[in-house]
Amino acid sequence: MISVKTEPLSIAVTYHEPEAALRAQLLAEELGLPLITGPATFTHLLTVHPTHVELVDTTTVAKPFYIDFNSSALTYRRQHGGGRQQALSRAIGLKSNKCPWVIDATAGLGRDSFILASLGCRITMFERNPILQVLLKDGLIRGLDNPETHDICSRMALIPVDIQQWGGSQPAADVLFLDPMYPHRQKSSLVKKEMRIIRQLVGDDQDADSLLSFGLSTNIRRIVVKRPKNAPFLGNKKPSTCLKEKNSRFDIYLQHQTTDNHA
Repeated sequence: MISVKTEPLSIAVTYHEPEAALRAQLLAEELGLPLITGPATFTHLLTVHPTHVELVDTTTVAKPFYIDFNSSALTYRRQHGGGRQQALSRAIGLKSNKCPWVIDATAGLGRDSFILASLGCRITMFERNPILQVLLKDGLIRGLDNPETHDICSRMALIPVDIQQWGGSQPAADVLFLDPMYPHRQKSSLVKKEMRIIRQLVGDDQDADSLLSFGLSTNIRRIVVKRPKNAPFLGNKKPSTCLKEKNSRFDIYLQHQTTDNHA
């Protein structure tokens, strides 16, 4: 089985509808996870439906989770989240005449990537956790099939690998975005639930410092790190500038004498 976090975790693939059986079987083989069709003791079930794939935490009464880029929450954020004036957009360097190509090296649930894509950015997402990869792929497929989100999701590409171990050529992107897990992040109850899902799967990003070092070793001119407001700088490396919000901040590292003087 795949080890997807440091604490004990057991995952199986299952399905309920007969038409989802083949997809469930192929997914179980791809992930190296058991395929079950009846009661069993696992902490999580990756449940395949004809319409989507969802993750069920069997240890709680929480609702099953799946990635939906057309959800009411994301639609509201897209329409009322501040557009190009929101902190994420300004940190990335998005302007009226500039939609940068962004690498999201820690894609997670893909929501920041989706918001940036909705504003016109081209996004390349890297995600190394196999379960999150499955959920992201499934969300992107449905996003492309939906007329409301097709154009946005067409600007999003997923590379299912750790960016530090990727064997491909270095993308000529404008921005590298990092949002590593942090042990003491404080969020609203809704976001805490979402963060708990990710933390169950990936734990804390113990190599967050090396992610920044990797970014600084590339030719990408702008590295943006999303951090809790009072968290230390990654690797004790002071950024060129910071953009602060109420509960978080964006540390911005500018390289190669960029003429983009926005912060």
